[in-house]
Amino acid sequence: MLSLKGKIALITGCGCYGEGWGNGKAMSALFARQGATVLGLDISLKAAEETRALVQGEGNVMHVAECDVTKADGIKRVFETWVASHGGVDILVNNVGRSEPGNIVNMDEEVWRAQLDLNLTSAFLVSKYALPLMAARGGGSIVCISSVAGLRYVGKDQVAYAAAKGALVQFTRASAVMFAPQNVRLNCVVPGLMNTPIVRRLAERYAAGDYDGIVAKRNAQVPMGHMGDAWDVAHAALYLASDEARYVTGTEIIVDGGLIASTGRP
Repeated sequence: MLSLKGKIALITGCGCYGEGWGNGKAMSALFARQGATVLGLDISLKAAEETRALVQGEGNVMHVAECDVTKADGIKRVFETWVASHGGVDILVNNVGRSEPGNIVNMDEEVWRAQLDLNLTSAFLVSKYALPLMAARGGGSIVCISSVAGLRYVGKDQVAYAAAKGALVQFTRASAVMFAPQNVRLNCVVPGLMNTPIVRRLAERYAAGDYDGIVAKRNAQVPMGHMGDAWDVAHAALYLASDEARYVTGTEIIVDGGLIASTGRP
């Protein structure tokens, strides 16, 4: 079940910032454990190499490259040389993302545009080059990592992030219909409040550095009483990437402990 043996999986944002498991790191390790050859991209080669060392230390296969996935020229070079040299791609996980604080009034236009580039345009650009390769191989799977912030207000003023992650869901749905005839499936994983190393960065941005306070608040928001973690995201992504999901396209798996189903105040 859920074997990726013989598959080539490209995962963006494969590095992790801080100790522990981020989504990209966990997905890289899990996909490799399931037999995939993992190609990892990250803007930080150091972070990517740390993930690669862990994967290879487990006896599995991963290659990494530095790439800013908001820049079309760099992505094109990566696909024309590095990805091509590994035989193409069967699975793509669009994983990069980051939130910046601000609402319509107080957010600078430059921040708004940068947030859209990072959280939405990156998925467009990488998918643009992955899709033809997948179609040529008889099909493939693209998994986009969105956020519950794209579905509801979750207690933080992060208007650009919320807008981009909401748009990513519809980008994925519409593209799934367009490329269904080529047997390329597109789906989203929609994580809720996850306990990953990025929470420390969120504490600085949104809670004046109060890490314990923001952890307690996030746990209390979730009907199950606690945040999820990167492995919850990774297992959902694995299912969507696998052949067991061969008839699943244009939809979302929400991984949030019941947050979106709740009527509680965020």
